[in-house]
Amino acid sequence: QMQLVESGGGLVQAGGSLRLSCAASGRSLSSYGLGWFRQAPGKERELVASIDLSGENTYQIDPVKGRFTISRDNAKNTVYLQMNILKPEDTAVYYCAATNLAYSTYASSYSYWGQGTQVTISS
Repeated sequence: QMQLVESGGGLVQAGGSLRLSCAASGRSLSSYGLGWFRQAPGKERELVASIDLSGENTYQIDPVKGRFTISRDNAKNTVYLQMNILKPEDTAVYYCAATNLAYSTYASSYSYWGQGTQVTISS
């Protein structure tokens, strides 16, 4: 069984930056496609970004393109989400997840989930 633990969330002002980390234990992340999701109060969970096994192919939703970057370090068994130029609408609980597929943009395909980390952006 694999456990995912997110860190790096917090409260920052609009325009600031945060880097989220997600460390895995129990299994190697190198065999999994990875993603970051978020859920704001009263809203459904949505994909923010995903990355394939090699780390060469990534996807970001339009609202975060040019501001957020997903990356992975298989040697450290960790996936990251660098978030720049943060906006109040980015406020949410952020979750990392792993899929047995090489790459996926569908939440239903992700089998392993972290517990989430709160990101709050003040205006």
